[in-house]
Amino acid sequence: MRISFLILFIFSFLACKQEVKSTSASSEVTGDEKKAMVVSARKEASDIGIEIMKRGGNAFDAMVATDMALAVCFPFAGNVGGGGFMVYRLNTGEVGSLDYREKAPKAATEKMYQDENGELIPGLSTEGALAVGIPGTVAGMYEAHKEFGNLRWGDVVQPAIDLALNGFVVTEKQAGMLNSSQALFTQVNKEKILFDKVWKAGDTIKQPQLAETLKAIQRTNGRDFYEGDIAQRMVDFIQDNGGIITMEDMKAYKPVWRKPIDFTFKDFKVYTMGPPSSGGIVLGQILKTLEHYPIDSMEHNSTEYVQLITEIERRAYADRAHHLGDPDYVKVPIDQMMDEEYLMDRMKLYFPTKATSSADITHGNITWSESDETTHYSIVDAEGNAIAVTTTINGAYGSKLYSNDLGFFFNNEMDDFSAKPGFPNMFGLVGGEANKIEPEKRMLSSMTPTIVTKGDELYLVLGTPGGSTIITTVLQTILNKTIFDMPIEEAVAAPRFHHQWLPDEIMMEPNGFSEETITELKKMGYIIAERNNVILGKMDAIYRNANGGLEGGADPRGDDSVSSY
Repeated sequence: MRISFLILFIFSFLACKQEVKSTSASSEVTGDEKKAMVVSARKEASDIGIEIMKRGGNAFDAMVATDMALAVCFPFAGNVGGGGFMVYRLNTGEVGSLDYREKAPKAATEKMYQDENGELIPGLSTEGALAVGIPGTVAGMYEAHKEFGNLRWGDVVQPAIDLALNGFVVTEKQAGMLNSSQALFTQVNKEKILFDKVWKAGDTIKQPQLAETLKAIQRTNGRDFYEGDIAQRMVDFIQDNGGIITMEDMKAYKPVWRKPIDFTFKDFKVYTMGPPSSGGIVLGQILKTLEHYPIDSMEHNSTEYVQLITEIERRAYADRAHHLGDPDYVKVPIDQMMDEEYLMDRMKLYFPTKATSSADITHGNITWSESDETTHYSIVDAEGNAIAVTTTINGAYGSKLYSNDLGFFFNNEMDDFSAKPGFPNMFGLVGGEANKIEPEKRMLSSMTPTIVTKGDELYLVLGTPGGSTIITTVLQTILNKTIFDMPIEEAVAAPRFHHQWLPDEIMMEPNGFSEETITELKKMGYIIAERNNVILGKMDAIYRNANGGLEGGADPRGDDSVSSY
């Protein structure tokens, strides 16, 4: 089980121009003249987002164009067959969020991934048609554009159609990800799929079938994806492969506007995603707890710094496992979980000289009153509107189920439910009753699209893929900028660590921490998992400097890219 988890984890994270100025991974675009910016997982997508804004589009127009482009050139996680979350801040100061997370089909049952003895059936929630949740991406894109977009829907979808027809060039990293998935592509699909071949850097991939699907989405404002010919072909394909999604499921899907989680951290205000994302609450718990400790005087990634954050993460992730789920189905105690007295009570067993055992830490007691692989992109337009979007099909290439007819992979989001409460999912996260499978319910997520302000001015727009490590990657990037005042590209690239309660270990990026720190942590009783090739997130961030100029940080761990004008 442990070996299987490690393999899945490593696999998942190897996995989520006037002249446009475009810079590749880890580059920073500096200069006060930079007023509009897109940072995403692929240069093609970032460039398309900027071109849309140069034509008079705003951040929301660029959002649709960037997202659809990622569905074409980043099939590892970009999608029309998945879902996601958006957090926005308008130049007026208005903030909000959109939940277009996938949902369970109406025929889903609590024990659908268990055998007659109540044991989990390996692979059933992660691979193939039964792992697929009702996709929300197309509905989410149209809803956001309908509310805030400037340009015609057809105009913002067209660049992705052109990209699908003309093709995109495979990078070295992308070739590696595709080639490492060949066995699963063959295992899951009944026929050979477009991506089922050996790829090399420099190859061009054209996707005429996906272009036709995008044309239908363009022509019908997305309706065909949920109630027309595309929907029917999708349902027929899923059911033919053993899935349970119906036309009724597709027609019933709707995105939901939600109030973001917001809290203060020192001189900053943080706006981030609330349930069914766990990201905002867990991020808030960690940052609000950190305010009670002298983190300003600690050396970055020192022993005391890593140990303190690890112990706070341990407690926050234990709470995540027990209390969090879809707020339309369970009562989530947000205020209580963010209460400072509660948070400090959770730290009573913390000692700065030794490790706490996760066996001794459970969820906190809440007094009720009558209450993957993934990809992220950040956008700021010339008017100052800001958007943070994290979107996913969960695992690398989702369920691995691919429709040659429609041209895209389907998600395996059903694995984000607690298929059996108390047992881990593909990212090792343990879930409880609050996240059990129920019909039409949204599964819990770690996606944490986040916007930070300082003195009522935009300061940071950020987010990352990374499954269970999303929250801690966002956390450390915020700390790198707000506490250590790193340049944005350094804040994004700095080595990261992660603890999620269970398994009881600190995961550390290799060669990123001193031997002294690692040795001292081991002496305190910590188990250190410093594995080769493990990537903890791929952060894409935008920083607004004191002069009002934009600076971008694209994570060097991937092919991520900054485009601006």
